[in-house]
Amino acid sequence: MSVFERYLTLWVALCIVAGIALGHALPGLFHAVGSAEIARVNLPVAVLIWLMVIPMLLRIDFASLRHVGRHWRGIGVTLFINWAVKPFSMAALAWLFVGTLFRPSLPADQIDSYIAGLIILAAAPCTAMVFVWSNLTRGEPHFTLSQVALNDTIMVVAFAPIVGLLLGLSAITVPWGTLVLSVGLYIVIPVLIAQALRRSLLASGGPAALGRVLGRLGPVSLAALLATLVLLFGF
Repeated sequence: MSVFERYLTLWVALCIVAGIALGHALPGLFHAVGSAEIARVNLPVAVLIWLMVIPMLLRIDFASLRHVGRHWRGIGVTLFINWAVKPFSMAALAWLFVGTLFRPSLPADQIDSYIAGLIILAAAPCTAMVFVWSNLTRGEPHFTLSQVALNDTIMVVAFAPIVGLLLGLSAITVPWGTLVLSVGLYIVIPVLIAQALRRSLLASGGPAALGRVLGRLGPVSLAALLATLVLLFGF
């Protein structure tokens, strides 16, 4: 692990502070970047997210879906927690803490936005980070690949309906066009790009070529993550 990766928490904290400071110092610039959107989906942030997640999605082999049956117990637990427990428990925590306990301390006109943000964040499993956790715990690689591929496939069709349901229960209105476009921009397009690039690399140079590209794109992914934080906290 490089020094940069080892102290990633520090860089994240610094980018949050930098984003807040730059947002106050250059409000016009961040307003212009924030206004570059379609159906309330910010395009600069979408591009940065592509740069952040595509290197991680390159690791996913959807052919591993054929091995799902070998790990049906673990897969079953994963699916139950990811899609039947986590989105709804996180929404309940958002309603409890943001909507009730901390409501007097928060800006009244932003409470719904905070709740919506927590619901949207919790509805999608962070499948890319599963590779990191699996490596740290010396997990079973075939199980990791199988459950990541399956969860990414489910996310394409389940994310928008679950978010729409929970936002509706919260009496928060987010246009369905925004939800569908978000799924397309943040999930479908990066997955298609990553899989096309993966197949091309494996066909031309095999696993070695894929490994070289992953090594080169690693810093790009981290830089995009930090730039995204600066933008989000600058808005």
